[in-house]
Amino acid sequence: MKRSTLRITLLTVFACLSALASKAQNGYDYSQYDLGAYVGFNSFYGDTETPVSTKAVALNFNYNQTAFVNYILELQTGTLKGGNAATDQLGRQFAANYTYVAFRLQVQAGELIDYSRSGVLNFFKNFYVGAGVGMLYSNITSINRYSTQLSGYYTPGDNSASELFLPARIGYEFKIFSPNQRPDYKIDIGYQYNQVFGDQLDGFKAGTHTDAYGQFTIGVKISVGGVTSYRKQIKKPGY
Repeated sequence: MKRSTLRITLLTVFACLSALASKAQNGYDYSQYDLGAYVGFNSFYGDTETPVSTKAVALNFNYNQTAFVNYILELQTGTLKGGNAATDQLGRQFAANYTYVAFRLQVQAGELIDYSRSGVLNFFKNFYVGAGVGMLYSNITSINRYSTQLSGYYTPGDNSASELFLPARIGYEFKIFSPNQRPDYKIDIGYQYNQVFGDQLDGFKAGTHTDAYGQFTIGVKISVGGVTSYRKQIKKPGY
């Protein structure tokens, strides 16, 4: 009798564990926390005429409220350049190093659409939009304030700045599923437009428009724990 009871107990425990394991494999689970990094390619929009491409790198920490709603704390550093003193009429040319810290909310299409019966919608579920707020600190490393073509023309400004800015972002997140059917690895491709609420990022105080810069980015994210379940299957069978 005791052996029979023990056998039933063991079979029950095994069945429960099998059921839990099966649930963990069905594509609902995801990690609440990710660490990420990316490289960016910048284009500056300000008081200079000739655009110059520069680079940036960033690290971020992601809290995933759901599989498709993400809160992101980010640190970015890079360079900005613009202008050509030899050819631009106003002679403005600058180079600056910058660092920013920003917080963004990001919402992916999968939070809003039913992708369960469509391969097309299943693909589009990973498109996202996002926006936030941050502080940007810049330091001019080289600058030309005089025009070589307009005698005596000079543009004033400061050689350092601390500016509030708004990062607005669109992009696509390629989710890579681990053997346990969780999206533990992600490749993120995006475009971010950073609107600065000031006119000192390039070291020139001119006109009525504030400064901005845009950047194309490519990066990776890796889950670091906090496994939980989503209300829908994140990975649909057959897709």
